[in-house]
Amino acid sequence: MNNTATRRSAREWFVDFVLFVLAAFFGLFVVGLRHDEPLPIDPLFWAAEQLLSLLACLALLLRRRWPVQVAVAIVGLSALFEMVGGALLVALFSVAVYRPPRISVPIFALSLVAGLILVLHRTEPDWPFLAQWLFGSSLQAAATASGLTVHHRRELMISLRDRAVRAETEAMLRAEHGQHLAREAIAREIHDVLGHRLSLLSVHAGALTYRPDAPAEDISRAAEIIRDSAHRALQDLREVVGVLRAPVGELPQPTFDDLPKLISESAEAGMRVELDREVDGEVPETAGRTAFRIVQEALTNARKHAPDAKVTVRLAGEPGEGLSVEVVNASPDEPGPPSSTPGQGLAGLTERVTLTGGRLDHGGLPDGGWRVAAWLPWRS
Repeated sequence: MNNTATRRSAREWFVDFVLFVLAAFFGLFVVGLRHDEPLPIDPLFWAAEQLLSLLACLALLLRRRWPVQVAVAIVGLSALFEMVGGALLVALFSVAVYRPPRISVPIFALSLVAGLILVLHRTEPDWPFLAQWLFGSSLQAAATASGLTVHHRRELMISLRDRAVRAETEAMLRAEHGQHLAREAIAREIHDVLGHRLSLLSVHAGALTYRPDAPAEDISRAAEIIRDSAHRALQDLREVVGVLRAPVGELPQPTFDDLPKLISESAEAGMRVELDREVDGEVPETAGRTAFRIVQEALTNARKHAPDAKVTVRLAGEPGEGLSVEVVNASPDEPGPPSSTPGQGLAGLTERVTLTGGRLDHGGLPDGGWRVAAWLPWRS
């Protein structure tokens, strides 16, 4: 059996006991006032009033669980019995604390009517009628106002706690979103960097497989290239993993000036790559990095799907006009194996280019080749 009373803390029990004592003391005070005066009412009625006043004080122990019912009952008694005045003030305070104003204010208005009824049939001879009613009403208003103050303060504290919880949750969501974006960036970098390196390894390893009778000098040269490409792939992987372990930092990023080295590596792998460069001025960092990734992905795809085709890389642009990047490979004599699943490289490139404010087009050519073309903004 789990009820409100058993869940009360020691502090709550102490507060309830103090309020009960105060309400009972008020009743005893009224008894003391009437003790030496002739009773203006029937003795039986006076005895019933004392008994009901005690019950009203005891009912205050239930004010936390049933504040409205206790308050309404005591307000009803206050219309006939003046000794419940102390219990009435506690009940009005309690219902204002535990219930919203739309409930506590009407009960307060009802208590004013009950006080008027009490004054009408038990007016003090030494007090004017209106002064007696206003005095009782002011006490009831003070009790209700105190309860409303506590109620609104509690609501404010709850609101502040909810805001703190929401702020913490939003901060966690922002952190998770940032981690998600960081993971996507790392995934793109791993795809771009390692995809290029591993495709070089695949080309040279494939050459050794198809030409096992090649001269020892060619085999040694291919093995040296494979070893060098594997070493560079491990270096790139260490850099990416190092960024993951570091508390702060950014992924190592290529620049526009790294493009000749990229094309040279592809040529060393046996690709026929031609570079046509007509760039006037220093390319901005963002545009240069994006251009590098476009060429890298296009060369990787060409090496995978058109290993023997000639590839032309065209770079053109100047400040104010933008940077144009075009990679075209001719139709292969022996197409590479088709991909079993659609690649994410071109989709990632499209997103990367769009974020810079540029545009990217790609697709097949009538002669069977493939073209990747992009325009990147380059402010003057």
